[in-house]
Amino acid sequence: MLRRFLPGLALALVLAATQAVSAQQNPDFWVVNNSGRTITEIYVSSSASQNWGPDRLGQNVLNSGMQYPIRPPRDGTCVFDIRVVYANGTAEERRRVNTCNISQVVFGTAGPVARAPSGAAPLQPGPNPDFRLVNRSGRIITEVYVSPSTDQNWGPDRLGRNVLGIGQSMIITLPRDGTCVFDVRVVYDNGTATERRRVNTCTITEVTFP
Repeated sequence: MLRRFLPGLALALVLAATQAVSAQQNPDFWVVNNSGRTITEIYVSSSASQNWGPDRLGQNVLNSGMQYPIRPPRDGTCVFDIRVVYANGTAEERRRVNTCNISQVVFGTAGPVARAPSGAAPLQPGPNPDFRLVNRSGRIITEVYVSPSTDQNWGPDRLGRNVLGIGQSMIITLPRDGTCVFDVRVVYDNGTATERRRVNTCTITEVTFP
């Protein structure tokens, strides 16, 4: 009876250890587009590989403020290179990213966002400045600009080649670095513009035009 029990116990321990390793080696992550431009191509490959492999977006695009899930094979590989191509043809890369230790790879901010260790309390982010921009103007919005009120320039157009139709909305995703007060500017299809100055987006969920 004891001889039968010991092999069974050993097998159970091996299975438990295998499951623990598998749980730890999760390479899945989100590509987050905070660039203010549209991403048209995403490539993810093992850092040991010599080629990028297929475009993971296919026929889709990733607009600014959106995110896209990447699910590599769970074969023990954790270190990847990530390349995105924008609508204007320029490209940006992140090299040797250990995606088993992070949950997001952000383009347009400092970089990856750490994955909380198993059993540990999640990291507490700063105030959330994200908001939804709603077009109730009766005109098509062709350009959207959002910048901290302390900045002297508007930065990139967050719509890129897209437009925001009448009654439509878009999510504006901003870095959680403690900044809450932003200026917002939209340009309509007739060339006129409207602005909202010194908007505390950490205390609201929507900015509506007009």
